[in-house]
Amino acid sequence: MCFTVYLSLLLVFSYHPQVTSGSHVLRNQPAVGLSKNTTLPMMFQNNNDECDLVMNLSAADRCAFVKNTPDCNMEDGFINYLQVAFCLLPPNLTPLTITLCIIWLILLFIILGLAASKFFCPNLSAISTSLHLTHNVAGVTFLALGNGAPDVFSAMAAFSHPHTAGLAVGALFGAGIFVTTVVAGSVALVKPFAVASRPFLRDVIFYMAAVFWTFLMLYRGTTTLGETLGYLGLYVVYVLTVIISAYIYNRQKHSMNVAPIPAEFNSSDSSDDEVPCLTGGTIQQEYESEYRPLLPYSESTIKILLSSLNPVDNRKWRRKSWSWRVLKVLKTPLEVLLLLCIPVVDPDKEDRNWRRPLNCLHLITAPLVCALTFQSGIYGDYMIQGQFPLWLLIFLLGLFLSAIVFCTTTNECPPKYHPLFALLGFVVSAVLISAAASEVVSLLHMLGVVLSLSNTVLGLTLLAWGNSIGDCFSDITIARQGYPRMAISACFGGIIFNMLFGVGLGCLVQMVQTHSYVQFEAEGLLTWILAGSLGLSLVLSFVIVPLCRFHLGRAYGIFLIVFYAIFLLIALLTEFGKIHIV
Repeated sequence: MCFTVYLSLLLVFSYHPQVTSGSHVLRNQPAVGLSKNTTLPMMFQNNNDECDLVMNLSAADRCAFVKNTPDCNMEDGFINYLQVAFCLLPPNLTPLTITLCIIWLILLFIILGLAASKFFCPNLSAISTSLHLTHNVAGVTFLALGNGAPDVFSAMAAFSHPHTAGLAVGALFGAGIFVTTVVAGSVALVKPFAVASRPFLRDVIFYMAAVFWTFLMLYRGTTTLGETLGYLGLYVVYVLTVIISAYIYNRQKHSMNVAPIPAEFNSSDSSDDEVPCLTGGTIQQEYESEYRPLLPYSESTIKILLSSLNPVDNRKWRRKSWSWRVLKVLKTPLEVLLLLCIPVVDPDKEDRNWRRPLNCLHLITAPLVCALTFQSGIYGDYMIQGQFPLWLLIFLLGLFLSAIVFCTTTNECPPKYHPLFALLGFVVSAVLISAAASEVVSLLHMLGVVLSLSNTVLGLTLLAWGNSIGDCFSDITIARQGYPRMAISACFGGIIFNMLFGVGLGCLVQMVQTHSYVQFEAEGLLTWILAGSLGLSLVLSFVIVPLCRFHLGRAYGIFLIVFYAIFLLIALLTEFGKIHIV
């Protein structure tokens, strides 16, 4: 629904030539906090983008302009979406091209969600189990990385090109506002509860510090290597704080030596303690034991392969609604393709999800996928000494390893080195998520050029919504099942990781590639409205929640949702030039 409403607004405003983007109006103004004689290369400038001028030409001249302008050649991504928009179909069918690109954008978001939830997160969980990490450490490191993978990779892909840097700022700030207002407000509406006081204040304080640090970087217009490492180090401090507070809480709990814990003590730090997982290993094993055959039997290799590639659980299918079934049918082809490429290790199952024929196939497909998709397929055409293709060498090595594993293992018993498949699945899913994120960024940049919109507004709406909508539904579901504290902790804990690693790693990668400081400039008034709104929402939560004695009721949930609606209205009015600096 959000996509439909927003795209309707875009199509209404974009075809009126007198309406200009608020950020485009301010592009010729000098950089904030930068001297005119600076010698550092401008990595993220706001100067006139030559490719934006394509909309000033006649429809017949746009294709030639896009093909002959170096500014329109995006280095990241497999497809040049600007040529798709202006050269694929006749000019009078441009709305159809945009519609097809929107459908492709939705599919890319589905790929991001599937790769993160079905492959990236389970393999990270298996790795953390193999390393014997505690729940607290795994939650703020591996779990946060798994949940925030689309946001982090999208931000890194956006920072890789000067023209799309605004997407990263808009997406990270926009997702922060969306999660802390709409998602947190929805949780309060669905299940009013008393929030854990100290963990809530801890998360809000660290997030305010991250937002303020990002604001300073935008205001100064530059960041050095030391500042970037310190920015990443802030998350290390956050992780240590979570671990130390959990340790102190457990020590206090055991020192009491009483079975029941007082309510007021439990409400202060209970979110740092272990929360029973909704799909724990014991529950899963009991559930599967009911469907175990009475007499042992062995499946054939072909049957194991076919059943492993079937993403539909017949037992779950019968219990779900029609809407879920329709969505599952649409996602099934994508899931099958991902199952062919990415292994998944599940420590909660007796066989740890060992599928001998499929796992042997993964030794061939997984390295090939990495080679063909890493850095937008740059190694797909690479020739070793100009004669032997790299992909063929990888294929032959994978075929050799696959034959060895197939001949030395059985269908029933996983090998001792099976946990290494979790590492392989982690790498492949990370590469695929990165490739899909690059496509999303390139596609959104094209939409910004065609619809005369700034990257910031596309980031805070389409990119932020696409990356956060899954978290929204999952947190609301968790709250409905009786775990609202877990849901509210996920709202704040995850976005701290997304912002610090999204901006920090994006800047660090650029410094390594360019061997210079990273400089960027905010895209006009909209960026400051975005940063100010996020800071204001956090300050209000920091003040209002303690005044309400840490009870999040329906009134507070309504207030947060209304706050987001007002922010979105102001942001759109600013983008379309209705609100501007005099």
